[in-house]
Amino acid sequence: MIFRDPLFLVFLLVIPPLIYVYFRSRGTNQVVFPSLEALKKIKPSFAQRYRHILIILRSTAIVLFVIALARPQYGNKQTKVTTEGIDIVLAVDVSGSMLAEDFEIAGRRYNRLHVVKQVVKDFIMKRTNDRIGLVVFAGRPYTQCPMTLDYGMLLQLLDKVEIGMVEDGTAIGSALGSSIERLKNTKAKSKVIILLTDGRNNSGEIDPFTAAEIARTFGIKIYAIGAGTKGLAPFPAFDIFGNKVMKQVKVDIDDDALREIARITDGNYYRATDTESLKEIYGQIDKLEKTESDVTQYTEYNELFHYFLLSAFGLLFVELGLAKTKLRKIP
Repeated sequence: MIFRDPLFLVFLLVIPPLIYVYFRSRGTNQVVFPSLEALKKIKPSFAQRYRHILIILRSTAIVLFVIALARPQYGNKQTKVTTEGIDIVLAVDVSGSMLAEDFEIAGRRYNRLHVVKQVVKDFIMKRTNDRIGLVVFAGRPYTQCPMTLDYGMLLQLLDKVEIGMVEDGTAIGSALGSSIERLKNTKAKSKVIILLTDGRNNSGEIDPFTAAEIARTFGIKIYAIGAGTKGLAPFPAFDIFGNKVMKQVKVDIDDDALREIARITDGNYYRATDTESLKEIYGQIDKLEKTESDVTQYTEYNELFHYFLLSAFGLLFVELGLAKTKLRKIP
């Protein structure tokens, strides 16, 4: 609570002199009795027991009047937030090479796609007010989820992503082209493609560098991620008896091409060699691409003076009523 006109509170200083004058005016008149025994048998009247109630009521009423003059107010602060979301397309490689088990979670090996889905899920859950789409690709791209603010639906569709959804291969250029189609006509000021792959372009009808140039013309930034350890990676296979065995396969990620794709669009290229580095990369992108917001704070005040004013009048009426009845003075 605040006071709009706090200078009126100075009138509270009249209360002490008022009380002083009241008690001073009562004087020190005395009546002499021969014995106190007679006085002990006399019960005090209502007026005697509550003889000071009138000055208490009047003083309290004056205090309430002064507070009302000072215009007490109660402030209700409100915040108006205007947000502007970012449009993001997650382009995820689902080619056969994503079966390589060179990533771990809690000490247990998983294939690349399984880990990528977990990390991407965490990334999505940290975003707010951003439209996000999901494009998966192998030999050709496939829009798994159009641009949406419904993160629940997006996460459900992400869970359904699996290797073998489309014919094998690595069509990076076509995946970028499909992602650009999702973004080129949106009205968002910031448009981003997060491309994740573990190979090099060997399929599709669009050259990756051409796709990057097109992205730049539409103001789309590309963050490229190469996922996979360096050197050899364990890859599942089956022997002649149908038993699962692991064989070492050379990791073939085109770092130079991915770095150039990112550079063309003023983005960044990252190399994720394990689960932790993959998490850190998505964490860095999350910090780089934040939703802009304008925050305006204002305070709406509610007047409270009428409560004090009505209470003061109520006390004065009570004082007047008692002064004319129970506490009436007889000359």
